[in-house]
This record gives sequence, structure tokens and C-alpha cells, in this order.
Amino acid sequence: MELTGLYRHELKYPISAAGYLALRQRLLPVMQRDPHAGADGLYTVRSVYFDNYRDKALREKRDGVQRREKFRIRYYNDDLSFITLEKKIKHNDLCMKLDAPLTREDYRRLLCEPGAWMLEHPQPLVRELYCKMNTQQLKPRVLVSYVREPYIYSAGNVRVTFDSRIRTSLFQSGFADVALPDVSATDAPGDILLEVKFDAFLPDIIRALLQSGELRQQAFSKYGACRRFG
Repeated sequence: MELTGLYRHELKYPISAAGYLALRQRLLPVMQRDPHAGADGLYTVRSVYFDNYRDKALREKRDGVQRREKFRIRYYNDDLSFITLEKKIKHNDLCMKLDAPLTREDYRRLLCEPGAWMLEHPQPLVRELYCKMNTQQLKPRVLVSYVREPYIYSAGNVRVTFDSRIRTSLFQSGFADVALPDVSATDAPGDILLEVKFDAFLPDIIRALLQSGELRQQAFSKYGACRRFG
């Protein structure tokens, strides 16, 4: 499949609740709230990740493979009227995301009855997933859920997000529904992940606001954390 997106920088920093509050206070006067967030500035993200029986995506992440990819299906606030299939390509600290819209019926069939019908789908990404479900034995493995608080800054196309309440549920046919039992995927329920994404450069003002003795960049993966139980 021809790549038509652009690579972006992606940096991750696990932070404490106190660190979050301090950093949020510094960012609020400078950055804008994401207009897609609710009145409280938050939204819920749910993603169904694909992997194979050998845990290819998980092992490549843990082994530090420089260039890797993952497929996932994502929706927001338990609203199944807007669903996307995504392919995330990672190359060190650079990432690219390709996506394709899915109907609710597409979503159900991808999870419950994938098959040759995918080759007739108008979206190339669905057709590519079918090929990799056959050649790499990809299948749905885990549902990752978390609450996101996003901020944006137009120069550099900067996006700063705080992800909390990261929870996991192993695959079951009920992934096609919205109410599923899950458990915390982090060591402490209050753990927060700071993500910073930008295009070619990070503006000096944002870089200065992010300066903190607590911040230590880590190769944290929400998918990896959510596979800790299987």
C-alpha cells in the first residue's frame, strides 16, 4: 500500500498526578483545548488492536525494532457512528497514521466474521488488513480504553495529550458492543501518560513549558501495558 501520510514526532512521558496538575496549569494560558473534546475537556478513546499468535507487534515493541506497524480499530465516547480502521507506522520517535472510515456493520464483521468480503471493500486499508490477516494471521487481541485530555498549538502542529484511566479487556466477541468488563492496565489507577506530537519542529515556547525535572522520555506503549494479562 502506498504511503500518503507524513511522519510526525511522538514523545511519551509517564508523569505523576502532581506533575500533571503543574504542567496543565502552565499549558492552559498558551495552548488551546481540542474542539473535539467535551465540555470538561476530555473524551474516551477505545481501540481494538490486532496481533498474531506469535505476538509480532508486541514483541517488536519490546525488542525495540526501529520500524514497525500496528493495526487497530478506534472509536470515541462509545459512539459507534464514527469508527476508523488505523494503521500506525513507527520509526524510532517518528510515527505515521493511515486511517479509513468504517461503518458499524464493517466494524462488527471485521471482528466477528472477517473474510473475502474485505477484498471488495472500497477502502484500501481494509483490503490490506485482509491480506495481513491471511499472511501474518493477524486477529483482534485486546481492547484498550483510556480518557484523553488534549491540547493543541497551531505552530508546528503540536498536540499535547494527557492519557489516564488506561484499562484493558482481552478479546471477545462482545468487542462489537460498547459495555465490556475491563481492568486497570497500569500499576496505579492514577498513572498518567503525557504524549507530545509535532511535525518538523517543537516551538520554543512549548519546549520551555514542558521543562520539568520529573519528565523522563520513555518508550511507553498503551498496547503493551494492556497485554500484561495475556
